[in-house]
Amino acid sequence: MIDLHTHSLLSDGALVPSELTRRAAEKGYKGLAITDHVDASNYEAVASQILSFVSASKEALEIPVLPGVELTHVPPGMIATLIVKIRALGIPWIVVHGETLAEPVKEGTNRAAILAGADLLAHPGLITEEDVKLAAEKGVFLEISARKGHSLSNGHVAALAKRHGARLLLNTDAHAPSDLITADFARKVALGCGLSDSDFNKIPKAALTCLEGKR
Repeated sequence: MIDLHTHSLLSDGALVPSELTRRAAEKGYKGLAITDHVDASNYEAVASQILSFVSASKEALEIPVLPGVELTHVPPGMIATLIVKIRALGIPWIVVHGETLAEPVKEGTNRAAILAGADLLAHPGLITEEDVKLAAEKGVFLEISARKGHSLSNGHVAALAKRHGARLLLNTDAHAPSDLITADFARKVALGCGLSDSDFNKIPKAALTCLEGKR
């Protein structure tokens, strides 16, 4: 299991980054990204803290950790500018909080994230076919979520991604220890949204490529 969407108490998670990493390793994870929530008010502070943790702990960590952030409820018109600023700080992995069915995310967020070159569009809800095609063209990953609420549209996302060749990642969006899952449970989430075993087997390979390529 490689999870490229998790949260620590640097935003609204329950654990400091070191405990999150330790618990993930104990669960059998092979790597993860810490992607705490940011907007225009806190991106510099959170990015700096995550980068400091990874830099200071790199030799001691049991599994690779990719520094990231998740732009959350950012107005669509601000997403591109913030992504440029966050990249300049040295953050290699940028997630955008997509138009999940579970929250009132501003319409247009999915399209803005894809056009701005986010790495991952998280829980994109009832994403349009046009935006899935665009994600495939731009190489932006779409998320299959194991998180309650955000997972409601997994079947829709999976079907369109398969139809148009968009790349998928399966993540937990973990905020607490109980959110971390096993590889076997991840497979069940994938099968539950209509993916095949063959489809699922591509996902950890893609996640590993991201982890190794972005570190």
